[in-house]
Amino acid sequence: MAAPEPGAEPQICSPAKPALRWRALNLSRLSDPVAPGTRGGPPWWRGLSRYHWFVLAVAALGWLFDCLDQQLFNIARVPAMKDLLGTADMRVVTEYGGYATSIFLVGWAAGGLGFGILGDRIGRARTMVLTILLYSLCTGLSALATGFWDFALYRFLTGLGVGGEWAVGVALVAETMPERARPQALGLLQTLSTVGNVTAALIAMGLGWLEQSGQMGRLDVWRLMFLIGAVPALLTVFIRRRLKEPERWQHAVATGAAQKRAGSYAELFGNPRWRRNAIVGFLLAFAGVVGLWGILFFSIDLIRAVLRQAFAGENLEPAVLAGRLNLWAGIASILINVGAFAGMWTFSVLNERIGRRASFALAFGLALVCTALGFAFIRTRADIFWLVPLMSFGQFGLFAGYAIYLPELFPTRLRSTGVSFCYNVGRFLAALGPLTLGLLTSKVFGHLPGLLPLRYAGISLCVVFLIGLAALPFAPETKGRGLPDDAA
Repeated sequence: MAAPEPGAEPQICSPAKPALRWRALNLSRLSDPVAPGTRGGPPWWRGLSRYHWFVLAVAALGWLFDCLDQQLFNIARVPAMKDLLGTADMRVVTEYGGYATSIFLVGWAAGGLGFGILGDRIGRARTMVLTILLYSLCTGLSALATGFWDFALYRFLTGLGVGGEWAVGVALVAETMPERARPQALGLLQTLSTVGNVTAALIAMGLGWLEQSGQMGRLDVWRLMFLIGAVPALLTVFIRRRLKEPERWQHAVATGAAQKRAGSYAELFGNPRWRRNAIVGFLLAFAGVVGLWGILFFSIDLIRAVLRQAFAGENLEPAVLAGRLNLWAGIASILINVGAFAGMWTFSVLNERIGRRASFALAFGLALVCTALGFAFIRTRADIFWLVPLMSFGQFGLFAGYAIYLPELFPTRLRSTGVSFCYNVGRFLAALGPLTLGLLTSKVFGHLPGLLPLRYAGISLCVVFLIGLAALPFAPETKGRGLPDDAA
């Protein structure tokens, strides 16, 4: 078996090493999952080594930049579609924006499934480096698009890397951290993604201000956004040598029987326990992903349309109007992430207090009610400041739950594969969310005046959160339990 990573605590005991077994037994006393949440217990972060923090920082940065890319796309989608399609008709722009988003999500799903298997077979660390490099370089290529279809191709390729990064990063952190610190570390990992989202919003606001003041000349702001999204490729230069594979994974690889079954969908669905967990996890993730990508992120398009009407009487120059709209898109994105940070942090705490299933039930209920309210009542700039954070609070709370809960459903040999299946197969079907929103807007409600088509489309899609609620009775409660081992 390969040597343990620097500063890591051994998690697998070998009969041939009594000293190692003694140390692991003593560490198990410190790994009481109840201890961090009880009064008088040590903080979850106490006892973490430098290497533990390094792994958490690397995984957080990988997911942070991943989210930076996603948000740059959401902010740049409308101006990119207008430019590439050569039209300002919002019905056409929304329809093709939905197509582009769906293609991105299909790439995300395909990459998640492929890299999920790779993560179980060649390792979490190596796979994560590959995914970061892929999504960064292809984001930069999106800036070179000359039409809709080559833009869609670059977004598909970007999606391959984006989809693979999350599952292997979550598996890496889950298997490296001491047991008592695992849930909180995973919750923090997910919560820190808001930093990437806010960074994207600040980039949009800065470029919008420059565009509004006439300092951008003929440069397309949306193209610059995608060029900036290529920067995370530099992260791989700093992490590829020091980042090691978790000892849990090394042990699974060293065990011949487990290695043969690692990353196998036949194994995942051949075992009744893992099959049930995979289906339940998929349904939970499907509802949240559709809500996020099919509804919440399109609230930025709704805000652009609301403000375009508000600015109509000011007779602004096209460049000034575009700059203002980009500025407000950035503000809206920051507000989304204010609610997101609060939601993910709140539900990370609730997961340890009231359990996984109760936390999910609360988040799904809030997501349904608050998102419908937001799409119905955002009408002024003042509404943006309270309805947007309210929508994101419930929706993003779900994603803290996914980071904590999904790794607890599968053994080491199938963890990356299982988490990827839940999170990314849902995306194949979730790609129907933006597509459905676009078709509802242009075909079903297209005969209605003003912004009613987009409002009604968003409200109608909120029924997807009921799917998550319906799956919860079949979900196992994992609060206070360790990660499943490979003996099962």
